[in-house]
Amino acid sequence: MSVFNEKSVLVLGGSRGIGAAIVRRFAADGARVTFTYAGSEAAALALAAETGSTAVYADSADRNAVIEVVRNSGQLDVLVVNAGIGVFGDALELDPDAVDRLLRINVHAPYHASVEAARNMPRGGRIIVIGSVNGDRMPVPGMAAYAMSKSALQGMARGLARDFGPREITVNVVQPGPIDTDANPADGPMKDLLHGFMALKRHGRPEEVAAMVAWLAGPEAGFVTGAMHTIDGAFGA
Repeated sequence: MSVFNEKSVLVLGGSRGIGAAIVRRFAADGARVTFTYAGSEAAALALAAETGSTAVYADSADRNAVIEVVRNSGQLDVLVVNAGIGVFGDALELDPDAVDRLLRINVHAPYHASVEAARNMPRGGRIIVIGSVNGDRMPVPGMAAYAMSKSALQGMARGLARDFGPREITVNVVQPGPIDTDANPADGPMKDLLHGFMALKRHGRPEEVAAMVAWLAGPEAGFVTGAMHTIDGAFGA
């Protein structure tokens, strides 16, 4: 019997890419999975039908919507916050409203979702946020706002790990490097540049990230909290 059998799991941002791989992993391991989507309704409904999970619309840029979906999910054993966006370009030319929206999705939503989930989480619950290796390293121009948002998650995880530690609720960040998704395909135009930074000359697979998330959510990671877990083929080494 899986360690996640009948566990309640919520994945914020689960319809595509890494999020979909996480949904599939927990569903295959016996969990009761709910996931949110915003712009990919067809993909979300197909994934829900495939995995037996529940798809719920929620805009992660809306703080109240994020809090509501967490609250309506009841007592969660595992919260995974995967929803995130990128806003790239010359910092002197970026639309300030676009940057603010990035911060609402990439920083505010993980914080408010984590706090709301912890209110009703059982002892030993798990909170896992998908960050980025760019929180540690930014080797190219045009990504300052994105890197800022991913670095912010590090401080959040360290602080919340202490806040929730007395209840043995762990808080961790998974930091992928280049992963083969629609947003960053393995055969895309950035392939050669990205692989040039890496020891392993390939994109990672979403399933590899999901495996790390599953380990952090399981009993073997009960002493792991307030930590960053990089999975990047040594992109940031």
